[in-house]
Amino acid sequence: MKKSVLGLLLAAVFALLSGCGYNSMQANEEAVIAAWGNVESSCQRRADLIPNLVEVVKGYAKHEAETLTAVTEARARVGSLQVTKDLLNTPAGMNKFQQAQGELSGALSRLMVVVEKYPDLKANQNFMDLQKQLEGTENRINVARERYNETVQMFNTSIRTFPNSLTNSMMLHLQRKEPFKAEEGAKVAPKVKF
Repeated sequence: MKKSVLGLLLAAVFALLSGCGYNSMQANEEAVIAAWGNVESSCQRRADLIPNLVEVVKGYAKHEAETLTAVTEARARVGSLQVTKDLLNTPAGMNKFQQAQGELSGALSRLMVVVEKYPDLKANQNFMDLQKQLEGTENRINVARERYNETVQMFNTSIRTFPNSLTNSMMLHLQRKEPFKAEEGAKVAPKVKF
């Protein structure tokens, strides 16, 4: 009879220990740490990616803007020249006319080279790509934050429910984790300036 009581007592202790949640709480805490690492990784991606993308767009937009400005200015110079008898009859006037036409031709040829060599490299496409990258990055961060909050909820529930709460209060002393919360002013969308 002593053996059966001892066996029953050991079985009860084993059942209590196997259901105490010690290992599951540890695993849940590690999951919280990993989920937060994913949030930080997504934020780091944004910190690394966005300035580089903005510089690429700015650089290309500047190149395209300079080309278009050169075309516009050359066209304006050609348009401002009054084609008169005096202009065409004097070497200086003719030289001025040819120079203006040459500048316009040069600017147009640079524009055509840009269009022919890089038909898909237009500033509007670069801006659209930048918008997609910004949106994708922000979505990644949001997903990582949501997963973090789900993991925190699972962890906090595991340390607060019975019998895990007993194990935690006697052995582990794990503290509740804070879910991600938006900062003050987060309702205002960030502005990207060029």
